Amino acid sequence: MIKFNFKVLLFFFIVITNSQAQNKKILIKNVHIIPMDVDTILKNYNVLIHKNRIEKIAPNSSLLKWKYDTLIKGTNKYLLPGFAEMHFHNQTDIKNEFKLLVANGITSARNMAEDKKQDQIKNKKLSEKLTIAPKYYTTGPYLQRKDLKTEEEVVSVVSYHKKRGYDYIKLADNLPKNIYLKLLREAQKNQLEVIGHGQRKMPLEYSLRMKSIAHIEEFMNIFSEKERESSVFLKKAAKQIKTSGVYVSPTLGIFDMISNYADNDRHEELLKKEELKYLPNYYKDYWVSDSVHYRKYEWFTSKKSLKRLAKELQWQQMFTKLLHNEGVPLLTSSDTYGLFLPGFSLHTELEFINKSGLTTYETLKTATIIPARYFNAVSEEGSVSEGKNANLVLLEDNPLENITNTRKIAGVFVKGNFLSKSKIDKVLREVKNSCKQ
Repeated sequence: MIKFNFKVLLFFFIVITNSQAQNKKILIKNVHIIPMDVDTILKNYNVLIHKNRIEKIAPNSSLLKWKYDTLIKGTNKYLLPGFAEMHFHNQTDIKNEFKLLVANGITSARNMAEDKKQDQIKNKKLSEKLTIAPKYYTTGPYLQRKDLKTEEEVVSVVSYHKKRGYDYIKLADNLPKNIYLKLLREAQKNQLEVIGHGQRKMPLEYSLRMKSIAHIEEFMNIFSEKERESSVFLKKAAKQIKTSGVYVSPTLGIFDMISNYADNDRHEELLKKEELKYLPNYYKDYWVSDSVHYRKYEWFTSKKSLKRLAKELQWQQMFTKLLHNEGVPLLTSSDTYGLFLPGFSLHTELEFINKSGLTTYETLKTATIIPARYFNAVSEEGSVSEGKNANLVLLEDNPLENITNTRKIAGVFVKGNFLSKSKIDKVLREVKNSCKQ
């Protein structure tokens, strides 16, 4: 008697089903395209997708007789490249968090460190198998001073990252100069890029040797108080940052979240947010409580502290705009943890970047074409162009008129599959129901 392995059969069924879906031709008819490689809107266009590629783009008025299997009505809707989340932390069930990302139009995500008891390489492989998951980039464990005490340990740590297959090495601490320089040399030798926090005890130039810097707040700590208040110094520093080629993640929204926890009135409003239902109870129960350190200590909660936090956020937004003005590439990065949920937080971060003084088009670039360039994937991602991957987001309203319209998602194209609004709602219900268990 022949025995069948159900899991094996299910796997092949999923593979065959996905393959069939990708082979079908999808026509998006009469849609407004925001291509993102230029600041324009292509009004009333048709887009043909085949095998997860944008095969053809042409005006609807052309009356072209394209053959297709599936028709998606795009009238009065807006088509953009899928968004990139450039600072993602896996906090709960990874499958649910992948769903939250995709449901919010995110088709690429950079994980920003592997916590204890996690295996981000395993998560990356899982993302490649799942239909509803973004393209996933991985970073190894947080590296701190205690992990890199000698140059020999640096060699060992970099070798570990290389063998495991991480995309990035993350530094989250100040290092002795010789250790930091050894890390950069070993990483380059192994074709790995170092990202993370700045080196606060060294001149600015040393931090600029990394591929990207997480948190605009880092510059507040690298600069002295006198330097932070000097417009002449800051403009000179911004030019230096531009010249270095480093990418910068502002992470303004997560900094503002400190005040959402610490201020009683804002905390009360925070607890009313609809998206909290997508957090599992075991995780949410702590973060809504008064045990959160942002609610326990006067360094955050006193009136003086709240004024300080507001002033620091204002400085960060000012410096974000200054960096942009000098041409520094900025990356939309939420830093997802606590009540700053995966997916939803990206829209909040876009709104903060926009409020910093960037236009809506400039803001959208930080989540589309600039991340594609960062990933060395601009030939396939980052804009709506013929021949590129069909990782796309369909919006109900024009985000160039109001950046909050990125929240109004009508559909998402990921891995050759189209998730309609009803499908997205179903996926979100699945996450909500699993969080009750």
